[in-house]
Amino acid sequence: MDVSWTVWVLTIVGLSTLIAVDFFIGRKPHDVSTKEAGIWTIVWIVLAVLFGAGLAILGEGKASGEFFAGFITEKSLSVDNLFVFVLIMAKFAVPTQLQQRVLLIGVLIALVLRAIFIAAGAAVIANFSWVFYIFGAFLIYTAWKLIQEARADEDDDDWEENRLLKSIEHRFGVADKYHGTKLFIRTNGKRVMTPLMVVMLAIGMTDVLFAVDSIPAIFGLTQDPYIVFTANAFALMGLRQLYFLIGGLLKKLVHLSYGLSVILGFIGVKLVLHALHESGVHVPVVSIPFSLTVIGGVLVVTTITSLIASKKMAAAEAAQAEKDGKPETAGPSDEESKSVNG
Repeated sequence: MDVSWTVWVLTIVGLSTLIAVDFFIGRKPHDVSTKEAGIWTIVWIVLAVLFGAGLAILGEGKASGEFFAGFITEKSLSVDNLFVFVLIMAKFAVPTQLQQRVLLIGVLIALVLRAIFIAAGAAVIANFSWVFYIFGAFLIYTAWKLIQEARADEDDDDWEENRLLKSIEHRFGVADKYHGTKLFIRTNGKRVMTPLMVVMLAIGMTDVLFAVDSIPAIFGLTQDPYIVFTANAFALMGLRQLYFLIGGLLKKLVHLSYGLSVILGFIGVKLVLHALHESGVHVPVVSIPFSLTVIGGVLVVTTITSLIASKKMAAAEAAQAEKDGKPETAGPSDEESKSVNG
């Protein structure tokens, strides 16, 4: 897709305007209701659909298909990332009124980081086609790692700060409590960070790790930097509202890691096949419609099986709790035995 600088500028200005509106609406700290989160989640999805449909109307059918495939993939990976966000929020005991501010700044950091990653990835791909082998191998390895982690069934109810974050905290110091939306305060004549600043840094550093997985994945679906950027942008911009909407549903998606591993593995294989094709080897070429079908099908099956498994687990836990709550049938007490024997 041939995109002029004018279109790039208009797109960035349009996305920046949407972000500004989102920030203006949520600028005042408050508890986000399910209704508010649901409305804005729908708004962001509708905007993404309109953008993809607009590409098709303008005669860019291939680009439209690539956008939707990329958007769905990035959205799915973003949902998995919400697990980590939940753990970080719990680790730092972020007040519910401030969580939306943390997420908004986190999304902005993610957009900037991914724009840098996309530019670097596009430049590398344009000059070194063999990088597709590396991307493909990395995604296949990531898929295998996800399966191993899911099968290990490890306890992920905690999150640990990395060394960089700990060193920053040690260097600047951290206040003992939150001070509204302030990031720095002065205490005893020294300028120190508030816990809110630490949380934002934690989210930002985590975003770097997320980008390492997601950027190779979407480059496996399209090599068009414009489509890669817009798909990432639309997937990320509704993440804040999605966090509040499906916060309680996250733990029910018990098979999500398996589904994402299948998707990443599929895209990894697609990348390797593409690299072989570029090298002149006659191999099957995976089309975008087929990719969309596989990605959508995996997500539907994963969601259904997750909800069924969660329902069975809840029923089993309820039955166990009921069993534990019943008093055991005991024999006669010592006093009763003495009375009987006496």
